[in-house]
Amino acid sequence: MARLIFLFLAFLFLITNVIIISNCNGNSVHAVCIENEKEALLKFKQGIVDRTNRLASWHSDGDCCKWTGIVCNNVTGHVIELNLRVPPLDDYYDDEAYERSWLGGKISPSLLHLKHLSYLDLSNNDFKGIHIPKFIGSLGSLRYLNLSLSVFGGKVPHHLGNLSYLKYLDLGNNDLHVETLHWLSSLSSLEYLDLSRVNLSQASNWFHALNKLPSLVELHLSQCQLSHHHLHPIASVNLSSLATLSLSQNHFQNLSMINWVFGLKNLISLDLSNSYIEGLIPYGFQNLTLLKHLDLSNNFFNSSIPNWLYNFSPLESLNLEENLLSGEISSDIGKMNLLVDLDLSYNSFKGQIPIRSIGNLCSLRSLSLSSVNLSLDISNVLEVFSRCVSNNIESLDLQMCQLYGQLSNQLGNFKNLRKLDLFNNSIFSSIPISIGELSSLEFLDLSQNKLKGNLPESFSQLANLKKVDISYNFFEGTLSEKHFCNVTKLLILIASGNQLILKVDPSWIPPFQIQDLQLRSWTLGPQFPHWLTSQTHLESLDISNCGISSIIPSWFFDFSHQMVFLNLSHNQIHGRLPSISTFNDSSSQIFFDLFFLDLSNNLLSGSLFNFLCLGVNETMDQMYILKLSNNFLSGELPDCWSKWSNLGVIALENNRFIGKIPSSMGNLQSLNSLHLRRNNFLGEIPMSIRNCAYLETLDFGENELVGSIPSWMGHNLPYLTILSLRSNKFSGHIPRELCALNFLQVLDIAHNNLSGSLPSCISNLSAMVYSANSSFRNYISYYSPSAFIENLFLMMKGQFYEYDWTLNLVRVLDLSDNSLSGDIPSEITRLQGLLSLNLSHNLFTKRIPPNIGDMSSLESLDLSVNKLNGLIPESMSRLSFLSYLNLSDNQLTGKIPSSTQLQSFDASCFAGNELCGLPLPNNCNEVNHEEASTRNSGGKEMDGVEVNWLFVSMALGFIWGFWSVLSPLVVSRQWRHAYYQYIDEMWWKVSNYVSGFF
Repeated sequence: MARLIFLFLAFLFLITNVIIISNCNGNSVHAVCIENEKEALLKFKQGIVDRTNRLASWHSDGDCCKWTGIVCNNVTGHVIELNLRVPPLDDYYDDEAYERSWLGGKISPSLLHLKHLSYLDLSNNDFKGIHIPKFIGSLGSLRYLNLSLSVFGGKVPHHLGNLSYLKYLDLGNNDLHVETLHWLSSLSSLEYLDLSRVNLSQASNWFHALNKLPSLVELHLSQCQLSHHHLHPIASVNLSSLATLSLSQNHFQNLSMINWVFGLKNLISLDLSNSYIEGLIPYGFQNLTLLKHLDLSNNFFNSSIPNWLYNFSPLESLNLEENLLSGEISSDIGKMNLLVDLDLSYNSFKGQIPIRSIGNLCSLRSLSLSSVNLSLDISNVLEVFSRCVSNNIESLDLQMCQLYGQLSNQLGNFKNLRKLDLFNNSIFSSIPISIGELSSLEFLDLSQNKLKGNLPESFSQLANLKKVDISYNFFEGTLSEKHFCNVTKLLILIASGNQLILKVDPSWIPPFQIQDLQLRSWTLGPQFPHWLTSQTHLESLDISNCGISSIIPSWFFDFSHQMVFLNLSHNQIHGRLPSISTFNDSSSQIFFDLFFLDLSNNLLSGSLFNFLCLGVNETMDQMYILKLSNNFLSGELPDCWSKWSNLGVIALENNRFIGKIPSSMGNLQSLNSLHLRRNNFLGEIPMSIRNCAYLETLDFGENELVGSIPSWMGHNLPYLTILSLRSNKFSGHIPRELCALNFLQVLDIAHNNLSGSLPSCISNLSAMVYSANSSFRNYISYYSPSAFIENLFLMMKGQFYEYDWTLNLVRVLDLSDNSLSGDIPSEITRLQGLLSLNLSHNLFTKRIPPNIGDMSSLESLDLSVNKLNGLIPESMSRLSFLSYLNLSDNQLTGKIPSSTQLQSFDASCFAGNELCGLPLPNNCNEVNHEEASTRNSGGKEMDGVEVNWLFVSMALGFIWGFWSVLSPLVVSRQWRHAYYQYIDEMWWKVSNYVSGFF
């Protein structure tokens, strides 16, 4: 028996050594997975939504240890790791393919059969807001749990506190909240904790719970809605192992509320960015002697950089971007010789920036001085940096630094440079040939400078280039295939606003696959560039104003179905708009994905019916901006707008449309801007428009619309900012309800048949009360996407102007060419933000409001062709910005008030009145008669009405004399009889005398 036992043990020993030897030789023995664990995984798969079939290897015939995302113990075969994480989105990856790869669905409790599971990662997926399953807290062997970025929602289950072996917990970037963190105290082995974006506002004990985790090395609590209200005094800080701490995007206000941070002696990395912290940069940071990374960006620190910080030698990364820092930057910054990343952007530093000291920071890999006033020649900056910084620098951000001069060939010294940003400076040279030596360059922004000349052919040597922006310079010349032959990684090319010509072979196929291409104002025409057919990843295309004069080719729609932004405006594209039904199923998808479509300012003709309605069998919920203005489109506007439910901007002005405005436009509840100006629309404004509650711009000018101005606009369109009904046939009164439009900046209802008085409540238009540089919110730019610039034609200073970029600054009230009557209400003078007031060609009477001088922002005032009388108010001389004035053809009298402003206008501005004084040729002879009589009688002007006491006293004298005679006759009968007898005798005597005379 003993012999048998010995032989058995020897056999086991031999087998064990064979296994060990085979492992050492690289021939691993693979254990087969446990059957019940395989079944558990298959049940888990049943609940998962897998659109790209990532779990295709998970089938019952296979070994689960070989499945995607599964790791088993090589000896026992137990599943120890389940990793279904989607790799992070690369900046230049296909977004749509990335989103399709997300897993979703439900998480089956069958995972409880995986008793040995120590690693679970479901991060970077999309579980559509489901709760984190409570049963995960029963996976007792877990040491690693990552559920971040997976769209979990609801309350974090306290059952996770049962995972006593857990070392790594990441629940960040979901939609989660907690009421208490008491359960955290049980996770005594925890080394890594990420609760970013978990709402901790109700967890008043959050720090006390964290303070019981002595093993914690890394803690992330960014965007957790923490504030100084949630912090309570702590006797001692036990987080002695903590090396990395992120508290960014909270609301601490005052650093004194988190003084406990200064007790973390082993802290290496601290992020307090975006935390609303005010005041001085505190001295307490000096206690953190091991600190290498400090981020205080996007706060309200308002001191200068303290001197001790320059001597803080351990720092490798310092970010002070976007604070209120002032004072001078000391040359001692050169002592921080370990700095790798330095960002001082968007502050208010004074004096000369010590660029030479910064040039001594030889370890720098990233430097950002955006919006810091350098006022230096760019060639001098490059020379200083070439001595040391150029060896390692990878990112150089000098945008808006007031740099000038010429780019020199020293640019070629920055061999490791990956990002160069010189946006919005005054650099006026050509691009040096040496740019081709920047072989590592990935990002280049030279936009909005004064660069000139052609793009050098050495540009083609930038093989790693991914994004280029050279827009709005003075480049000119011709580019060919040679400029792009090696630029194989190019994804974004923004070069609008230059005079470049692209001349390539018609069969050219670019070596890159572009995603964003903006070549506005280049010369590409007259045909559509055929090489675009090869760009299968194109999402944004702007080839507006490029001299294209052909029809839209059919192939264009075949390749463009994935586009989101398309601008073909300001060309001479002709022909009819295509019908959706003419495309095959795949190409028609362009209208499902397109967010922005601009075909304006072309020669397109025909009806919109085929374009909008034919083939539309479901809601087009992606398109937000549709611009077809300034073409030759005709016919009635189709009534199928309900299919385009997400439209926010519709620009159809200056076409040849006829008929009524379709009522289905009222179903566009996202509509912000509607332009139908200069067509031939008839009838009344449809009542359904009142459903467009977010409408900000309504431009129906220059049509044939009739009826009254709808009163419901004042209540149903509360955000209306621009209302133009100019040159129609509206009649009736101006509805008082319009006075409720608090955001109205432009009201143009000129050239109609309106009558009645101007409502005194006009002063309630509060957006016209504030001047253009006030803090009043600009709802035009606030709501409208950056891709769309609102535009409007307005009568200003006697002629039409088109406003776009500056429209948000304009305040205009134009009621001219109507039949409005009565007086001009004095309340109108409260509209002190108005730039232009036009009440001309009406029937207004009485005086000009005496306080009109209070309208201090007025640049244009037209009150001509009315029936206004009296004097020109003296206060008008205070209108110092007034550059256009027309008071002609009224009944004004007296002297024109004296002021440099009023006397500078032409005499025609005052013609057709009874005025005198400069600039009119007739002299007032010191004073005019009305003013003289006023002074002689002690006349005073009260409430805008001039009182002449001479005539008042004459009237009173007459009344006194009349009643002195008449009152005794009324009181006494005897006096009446005597009076009448006297009258009879006098009459008899006079009649006898007259008869005797003849």
